[in-house]
Amino acid sequence: MSVLRTSTWITWAENIALLLIISFAFYTTLPVKTTKTLLVPQGSISHIITQLTKQGYALSAIDKYLLVFMGQPQSGWVNIGETELNRIDFLYKLTTAKAKMEKVTLIPGETTELFLKTLAKDFQLDYTKLNTYYHTFSKYPEAGIYADTYYVPYGIGEKHLMHFLITESEKKYQEISQKVYGNYDEKQWLKILITASIIQKEAANNKEMPIVASVIVNRLKKDMPLQMDGTLNYGKYSHIKVTPERIKNDTSRFNTYKYKGLPHSPIGAVSLDALKAAMKPAKTDYLYFMKNAQGVHDFTNTYKKHRKNIKKAR
Repeated sequence: MSVLRTSTWITWAENIALLLIISFAFYTTLPVKTTKTLLVPQGSISHIITQLTKQGYALSAIDKYLLVFMGQPQSGWVNIGETELNRIDFLYKLTTAKAKMEKVTLIPGETTELFLKTLAKDFQLDYTKLNTYYHTFSKYPEAGIYADTYYVPYGIGEKHLMHFLITESEKKYQEISQKVYGNYDEKQWLKILITASIIQKEAANNKEMPIVASVIVNRLKKDMPLQMDGTLNYGKYSHIKVTPERIKNDTSRFNTYKYKGLPHSPIGAVSLDALKAAMKPAKTDYLYFMKNAQGVHDFTNTYKKHRKNIKKAR
């Protein structure tokens, strides 16, 4: 090959390389339209590119090779943050964007039925499925989910949501029990949960909780029925005022006017303060309490004093 032909070939190759570089640079600056949150499917990079293309994203086989160098995208809902980026920025976001999270809060004292209905409404989920999975995973009809705030991935399904909330709650219960008792006995813990759930419904504030707990302990020791309205705020009755008719007609074990002892299961979600009170009640001789005009309770150790407090409240 002559020097001239060699020089011509090198020049041609350089031009091709330059064109490729320019084309590639141009390609990487092409805009990609997206939504602020994006569902990245599970699987290989090739599968992800294919699925995103089917969803309408302007991607190609070239992007697969770019992602190989940039890293494996995380699956699930991710927060892109913008609706139009250049290609490199978009691909980079796929590999680095944090998952979009949603806040779930269970208020202390709330019942499972009403909480699941709220979840179904707020997150567009199926209540029946939530309820089914709750009872599949939870050891308790109520209080299987600890009253707290949780952060869950956007778009999470009913099964995974219930499994996550109940698993996290069980870990919390075990941690608390181990710290106080040195072990986690399920039978003992059920009693704690039941007691705490009553305290949660009855106490006017956190300060009262250990005192309410002492009333429960004292009445049980004397074989007296608890006679607490809060135990009738179970299930769908969570926010329903307890009337004399309810007390008379409710035949469930939650009616502590009819039955002595604790109900057979908790009546709602519990907070850490209620659990602490159930595990370490105050030491008092109180047997009665009545809400006063200030919205807190007057505690007494005799029925005669209790009657006076009732009259005063009226």
